Amino acid sequence: MSWIDIGAIDDIPLRGARVVKTKLGCVAVFRTSETEVFATSDRCPHKNGPLSEGIVHGQKVTCPLHNWVFDLNTGEAQGADEGKIDTFPAKVEAGRILLDGTLLMNRAA
Repeated sequence: MSWIDIGAIDDIPLRGARVVKTKLGCVAVFRTSETEVFATSDRCPHKNGPLSEGIVHGQKVTCPLHNWVFDLNTGEAQGADEGKIDTFPAKVEAGRILLDGTLLMNRAA
């Protein structure tokens, strides 16, 4: 993997998100705890809502438009809803957030 440093973990509030713009679209980076982050596509497959503006709870995010809930580990919609968002490898090292640049470069638009 080719890791890309996108910034300090402290730049994202606890249970908050930040958007990383790539050539192939926006990626939402969620901070779920002091040292845990997840990266997914920023758009809900239901109505294209901005997931980065959703509510982060545990390891899930709720879309701000129609309350669809997605598991940040798998990208799968929860409950009766059917759908999936793309997920990308992310990690924290020495207080910095790193995303897998190889997958981001190969991401479908």
